[in-house]
Amino acid sequence: MSPDAPDSPWHGRTDGAGPEHRRWHEVVRRPAPDGTMPAAERGVALVGFASDEGVRRNQGRTGAAAGPDALRRALAPLALHTDVPIVDAGTVTVDGTDLEGGQDRLADRVAVALDAHDLVVVLGGGHETAWGSYLGRARSTRLGGTGQPDSRVGVLNLDAHFDLRTADAPSSGTPFRQMADADRAAGRAFRYTVLGISEPSNTRALFDTAADLGVQYLTDEQCTTANLPAVLATVDALLADVDVVHLSIDLDVLPAAVAPGVSAPAGYGVALEVIHTVCRHVAASGRLALVDVVELLPALDIDQRTARTAARLITTLVHEAAAAS
Repeated sequence: MSPDAPDSPWHGRTDGAGPEHRRWHEVVRRPAPDGTMPAAERGVALVGFASDEGVRRNQGRTGAAAGPDALRRALAPLALHTDVPIVDAGTVTVDGTDLEGGQDRLADRVAVALDAHDLVVVLGGGHETAWGSYLGRARSTRLGGTGQPDSRVGVLNLDAHFDLRTADAPSSGTPFRQMADADRAAGRAFRYTVLGISEPSNTRALFDTAADLGVQYLTDEQCTTANLPAVLATVDALLADVDVVHLSIDLDVLPAAVAPGVSAPAGYGVALEVIHTVCRHVAASGRLALVDVVELLPALDIDQRTARTAARLITTLVHEAAAAS
């Protein structure tokens, strides 16, 4: 994906040459036409994961494989108020129904990015993206335990669903159950907090599983602007118990009017103000290392509302993480 490629999502207006005019499309460094990656430096890496297979297996609306480039297009014209280096590490594409192979290749890409950069943002893809991200952090020297055996990683999921299903095959509904099982097998604590759970969208069996695994959560009805201090207190409880945060943002946590282009539009949802505040709070903690942004279906996205909202959240995360580093 070269800067001049006609199908490149990284383009937009240019107001001037100085840093005061900086926009994403002017800053992001991309692979060369031959696929050679830019030289590694700290800062931010973007990794795409073009996958629909997990959502298909979970009987949801497909289309998230087109999400990575839609997110890039939404980011491209936005102003950047930081000089942090940003590298686009390309997109891993799932071949047919081989989700597991795609997740394995995503894991390798994420592991390399985590070891070279301060913050890695994975652009999904369905929520099966999160399992590939987990495998990547488990393989990285920085987070996987090879270099820091005592590093405590916590997962904060902004989502209407627990995604703790037990199934014959992995899907977009199983990634956090897979994480719990993998952590237990490795002798690690499973530190998992979810904000935005929709009670009608999760069976009693899933609530029981969450209780058995010690999952901390708040429902969408609890995640209100009036209750924001309690929401942030829940986030702070996770931050106090970890060294590093893996933030997973399923865009279906937002109200359908804000995020119509998702696999499962919310009938209630959590206000953007709350989700944005949580993102800013986590990034400002200095503990954020890995982010997934998932479940964008561009073909169903009215006026690019979902993509634009996601791009705003990603930009805030990048700004705050850079300021905290």
